[in-house]
Amino acid sequence: MNSAPPPHAQPLHSPRALGWLLFYRLSLVLALIVIFFYPQTPTWLSAHGNLSMARLLLKLQTLSVLIGGGLMLLGRPKPARQIELAIFFDLVFYTVLMHVSGGISTGLGLILAIVVAAGAITLEGRLSLLFAALATLAVIFQQFYAELYGSAPSGSYTQAGLLGVTYFAVALLAHVLSRRLHETEHLAARRQVDLADLSKLNEFIIQSMSTGVLAVTGDRTLLVLNNAAKRLLGMGETRGGEQLGRLSPALNRWLGQALTSSGANDEVLSLGEHEVRPRLQRLDDFRAGGALIFLDDNRRLVREAQEIKLASLGRLTASIAHNIRNPLSSITHAGQLLAEAEHCGPEEQHLLNIVRRNALRIDETVTSILELSRRDQPQPQQLDIGGWLREFRDEYLAGNRIDPEALRLLLPDEPISVSLDPRHFGQVLRNLCDNAFLHGQADGEPTRVCIRVTRVPGSDTLHVNLADNGPGIPEQHVAHLFDPFFTTASTGTGLGLYTARELCEANGLRLEYSHQPPPGAQFRVILPT
Repeated sequence: MNSAPPPHAQPLHSPRALGWLLFYRLSLVLALIVIFFYPQTPTWLSAHGNLSMARLLLKLQTLSVLIGGGLMLLGRPKPARQIELAIFFDLVFYTVLMHVSGGISTGLGLILAIVVAAGAITLEGRLSLLFAALATLAVIFQQFYAELYGSAPSGSYTQAGLLGVTYFAVALLAHVLSRRLHETEHLAARRQVDLADLSKLNEFIIQSMSTGVLAVTGDRTLLVLNNAAKRLLGMGETRGGEQLGRLSPALNRWLGQALTSSGANDEVLSLGEHEVRPRLQRLDDFRAGGALIFLDDNRRLVREAQEIKLASLGRLTASIAHNIRNPLSSITHAGQLLAEAEHCGPEEQHLLNIVRRNALRIDETVTSILELSRRDQPQPQQLDIGGWLREFRDEYLAGNRIDPEALRLLLPDEPISVSLDPRHFGQVLRNLCDNAFLHGQADGEPTRVCIRVTRVPGSDTLHVNLADNGPGIPEQHVAHLFDPFFTTASTGTGLGLYTARELCEANGLRLEYSHQPPPGAQFRVILPT
């Protein structure tokens, strides 16, 4: 998923490797200072060794290491060149130190093996055989020089040869080890990038889920909370590490019961304006372990079940509606002809009026069903919501012959642009206005409907509230307001609010009933800006 190079898969001969090389050189020279300076006269030093010269060389090496650290801070020369120079000077220095200390018999020749290994690892195996060859030539030359100008013990060429073999073996092993380490580091860096990409993908999927997801630890500390869960719980921005009991006491209480009960806890919780059906998935087999909580909007589940039923009946009802409309037109036309007949008396006129009213009611139901079955796809346009609502108000007042004072419009001062389908949004508002003027009649007072547009502070959403001054909606009817065919009027079809909500969801809007103190009922359409 990520074609960029891994962030940590960088060459070992980098500034990071220079730091490790400086640490190794400084540690080694400090260890040698302790060996050569304490005690005052080392017992292991050969009789041919020059202690004062060895100590002077250690002081010079310490100064060389510090100079190398300064060059590392300056960044000059390049890191690879600094490593090569440091390894070369260490080979020369430790060879001279071995010589002044008494030669190969002191065992200091093994220090060159450490130097060769350090060079092979920091340079990823490059020049490792060259360093081994230089170290081998150095010990052989030192032995030759000691026998030529000094009093070296006999048979030391064998030790020099064995040290040379050791240097080459160490160089080869360090070369293989460095390559393996580099490949492992590169693979780990790639895995880190893949895990980071996978983590981002998982977070995107979780945040995009319509089901609320919460992850909590054993002590009820919140780990993950997606956008759907925030909406269902009625929360804003939350920070990690908060306690579930403080965010939602009802959900925390349910979690405690679900963890202690062995069976499924099928319960519906009322969290604010939402009815939530939680489900629990334990992350381990212990009660003190973490848990994953899924929150399903119970109203959405009920609505989906209704939509499945309606979808299965959609084609059938559309066909029935078509078949009903044709004979219904004949019945209506025949009734009109009978009403115009000369011999039709008052009783017959009364019966014909009953036929006419019920035929119109059936026709209205058929029209609503046909509109549901062949609903057009939304075609959003960029609209000035204030200007569009003014035009809608004038058109609705003129079409329904309503007093202008009966329908008020409250708009913000600044213009607000939204993207929506004006045909669908107009149908939604017409259904809400029709519903308000039909059911919002208060005793002894004319019906008053108010459309108010407000921008939500700190959010990119817009609320279009439609409220009346009527008696309000009984509490037992609120849960069924948006159910299809639910109506409390003898002349209604029960499809107005259901159609309005379906049109809102098709356009990415949300229609909900807003609970408020009586009098009056209020519906809210939530629009993204």
